[in-house]
This record gives sequence, C-alpha cells and structure tokens, in this order.
Amino acid sequence: MYIDLEKAKREFMNYTNNYNQENVSISRKVFHSLRVMDISSEIAQKMNLSQEDVEIASVIGLLHDIGRFEQQTKFQTFNDLHSFDHGDVGVQILEKQIRKFIATSQYDRLIKVSVKNHNKFQIEDGLNDRELFFAKLIRDADKIDILYEATEIFWQGQEEIIRHETISPQILETLYHKQLIKNENDTDDQPVNSVIRLLAFIFDINFDESFEIIKSKDYLNKIINRFDTNSNDTWQSIRNFLNHYLENIR
Repeated sequence: MYIDLEKAKREFMNYTNNYNQENVSISRKVFHSLRVMDISSEIAQKMNLSQEDVEIASVIGLLHDIGRFEQQTKFQTFNDLHSFDHGDVGVQILEKQIRKFIATSQYDRLIKVSVKNHNKFQIEDGLNDRELFFAKLIRDADKIDILYEATEIFWQGQEEIIRHETISPQILETLYHKQLIKNENDTDDQPVNSVIRLLAFIFDINFDESFEIIKSKDYLNKIINRFDTNSNDTWQSIRNFLNHYLENIR
C-alpha cells in the first residue's frame, strides 16, 4: 500500500464535518467527492495502472474539490465567477493540511497540480507527462460525475421552463464545433444554456476508458430526455450530434 486511502477518507470526512452538513450544497459536494474518488479509481483500474497510480488517482479524486466547502460557506455559491477559483483555493488548503490526508510528501506536487487544473478551462502549460496524465484523469472523473448529477439532481423543477427556453445561438454553435463552452459572464445564464454547457463536457474527455463509462451509463441521453419532448427539432439535433460523436470518437 502506497497511500492509506481509508485514512485519507476518514480525514476528509473529519475535515468536511467542520462545515454545515445540513446545507444541501455542502452535503452534495461531500458525496460528489467520494464518487469522484471511486470513478478515478475505476478509470485507473480500467487502464491497468499500477496499484500506486490507482491510489494516487483515488486520493486526487477525493481531494479535488476541497476548496468548495470554503466557497459555499463564505459565498453561498459554487460559481467561481462570483467567489474564487476553487481549484486554486484547494491548493492553498492542501499547502497547509495535506499531511492530514496522506503521510508521504512524494506525491504532493502531483496532487496539487491535479487539484489546481481540474476546473480550469484548459490545463496549464509546463506540466511533465506524469502531471499532465493525472490532471487529465481527474478532469475526466469529475466531469463523469457531474454528468451523473445532471441526470437527476440539477435543474429540478425547471424542466418545463428549460424545454421552452431558446438556446443561445453562440452556445449552440460552439457545441457543434465540438468545443467546451466557456462561462465568462452571466449574460447567457438561462438554465437551458447551462444544460448545453454541461453536455459539451464530452469534448474535453481524454481517455477511452472514460468514454466507456459515459456510454455504459447513457448519461447524455438521460440528460436530454429530461427536456426533449420528441417534438423539438433542436433537442433532437443535439441528441443525434452528441451520440454520433460518442460512437465515432474512438
């Protein structure tokens, strides 16, 4: 054993218990972190990585959103534009507290680089191959769980509103160019645009094993099913486009 993952998980739960567990947003991020830990491990195992690398991926998954708890407590939001960059703050927290979660210091830079880059629009330049690999892995695992959350947690009670909203032409064009959609301001912050932004996550998935999970769980169709009444040409077009991409990406 290279990393005591059970200890890391215990210490993570101790850390998050310092925040209001009755706050639904705090609770959701706890469970999101635990799921991303499992997804990171699953991707790593599907790749037949060493036990050491599976454990590194797992602990990065566990700690990737550690900055979210301060963000929600101080600003009552998970919107980085209205508060702070939660990846950067996560690194600041780990600079002081990483020894609580992991005894050895040999993985510190790898963990912190991955946490810093997990939420950025694109990964920073200058990383070595190993750092880049784990930064990509956590980005995949994080997005996979966000896609899961979008199948049933996000936009509850807004389905009918979203069905009748008009998608921003610029956002739709970016989707059809197979690009991530940057959220730099709130001018396009209708719920329907946030749905499209999230669906575009698949254009930033890095590994075959990650696509395998997304396809096996049918996340894209499950999300679209919440808003597509089978009579809306735009949603049908989006569905067909994304499914074609998934089937032909590898």
